[in-house]
Amino acid sequence: MIYLKLFWSFFQVGLFSIGGGYAAMPIIQNQVVDTNGWLSLSEFADVITISQMTPGPVAINSATFVGIRIAGLGGALIATAGCVFPSCCIVLLLGAFYYKYRNLTLMQGILKGLRPAVVALIASAGFTLAELALWGESGAIADPKGIDLASLGLFIAAFFILRKWKMNPTLVMLGTGVAGLCVFSLYSLL
Repeated sequence: MIYLKLFWSFFQVGLFSIGGGYAAMPIIQNQVVDTNGWLSLSEFADVITISQMTPGPVAINSATFVGIRIAGLGGALIATAGCVFPSCCIVLLLGAFYYKYRNLTLMQGILKGLRPAVVALIASAGFTLAELALWGESGAIADPKGIDLASLGLFIAAFFILRKWKMNPTLVMLGTGVAGLCVFSLYSLL
């Protein structure tokens, strides 16, 4: 039964995560944290972080990690298949449709209309992860005293490095990971 549930949950992720990557995060969170309760919000943030450090799309990596956590290797295979199946079918259909009608104004209008929705999904995912990183699971944004200053400092430093020097994001992630290890290890000793 858990295999069917995993397949169906990640089938929905694959079916409705228009825009890929970051746009899929709110949908994954809804399935994994809110609907099924397989992970807590902080565990979900860890899965997203790990899936960003490994090659491949966020949704597929998340499906694999959640599947392994819930039902072992079989769960990973089923969840990943559920995530990939609708995307493969949709891409094949849309590719044929787009190739045939790509010059129509209606098609261009549809694509332009989808862009803001994709940006909104990405912004929502980013906001949720920022909220979790800076305020923890309480998510008390209105409480400026509850903000984690070390996390805020790492965020500002990483954002500045990425925007100012256009540094490789992988190196920035590795650097903030090492800095986080040092900073939070020091906090635990105090």
